[in-house]
Amino acid sequence: MAAESGLKVKIVRKIEEISSRDWSGVYPHVLESYYFFKTLDESNLSQFSFFYILVYDNDTLVGSTNCFMMDFPLDIAVAGKFKKATNFIKSFFPGILNPRILICGLPMGQGRIGIAQEPRVIIKAIYKGMEQIARQEQAGIIAFKDFDLSYRKVLDECLDSGFLRINSLPSTDMDIHFTSFDEYLKTLSSVSRSGLKRKFLKIDGKVKINLEITNKLEDSVLDQVYALYLQTYERQEMGLEKLTIDFFKNISKNMPHETKFFLWRIDNKIAAFAFCLVSGDYFIDYYLGFDYSVAHQYHLYFVRFRDLMNWCIENKIKKYEMGATGYEPKRRLGFSFIPLYIYVKHRNKLFNPIFKIFCRIIQPTNFHPVFKELK
Repeated sequence: MAAESGLKVKIVRKIEEISSRDWSGVYPHVLESYYFFKTLDESNLSQFSFFYILVYDNDTLVGSTNCFMMDFPLDIAVAGKFKKATNFIKSFFPGILNPRILICGLPMGQGRIGIAQEPRVIIKAIYKGMEQIARQEQAGIIAFKDFDLSYRKVLDECLDSGFLRINSLPSTDMDIHFTSFDEYLKTLSSVSRSGLKRKFLKIDGKVKINLEITNKLEDSVLDQVYALYLQTYERQEMGLEKLTIDFFKNISKNMPHETKFFLWRIDNKIAAFAFCLVSGDYFIDYYLGFDYSVAHQYHLYFVRFRDLMNWCIENKIKKYEMGATGYEPKRRLGFSFIPLYIYVKHRNKLFNPIFKIFCRIIQPTNFHPVFKELK
């Protein structure tokens, strides 16, 4: 497909249809890159259909991004009385608040676009590619999901094409500049510091919690880890993606050097796990899971965090990313909030103005106190 600029747009369904060298030459240097997408493609995530949009200048790749299609729960961030209202509506019209949407970005992380020429021209070409996919797949809504401030200027150009910009749920991260966990504790408020010390005092020396770190899980261990993931998935505040067991298996195969599984055992039984990605001095604490029959008793959330923080300090990690949701404990632990934005439009020009009003009503800003921290 030719864009107005003379650039050519190509759409593929599998990341392996393009070479890793070409993709990595354009796409931002981040952990969720070529082999992360390869893992998604191979992991039977039935909620999503993945697409990759490639922009060429002659035979040279100058732009790239990923998209996914899903039936998106528009009320995912709604809470309180509005949540009761949307649940009531869905009881009579099950699909009305779960429309088919094409989203540029990741189900489980920040959106990114590879841009190697004039950004405005690349974004315009990608948008044309998204329109083609949406038309073919009968998706009524198009969105750019969870893009940070570095994309604000170029994506704001989409506002002239009928898009609405709203605040998304922020991500969280922390700069690590301490040499020990005790030094880290001194950066916290007295209330948070005292609270952590009380928790550790109740368990240290009273229960033996063994930590194992590995980049690959044997099948028997994988089954246990996935069972804990499902326990936590069912309890989470909100979540777009439900991973398959294949994801945890394939990530080790595709990204063996970046993948870390942290396993905490009590009485030889796995009681908690963390799936993390690491590259250089950057660390992403991606997924967690707990055995909730013991998690609260032994304060495993905070034991887990202490061990991960100590690992980061020992391995000279400078940036610790912990993702979205669960904001109150993350705030008390000293994480900063990273503003993220969603750009969304309905493809029906007559319906789009009404849709934009609806999006303003249900946007996360109206329901989550975390946004007070961003002002």
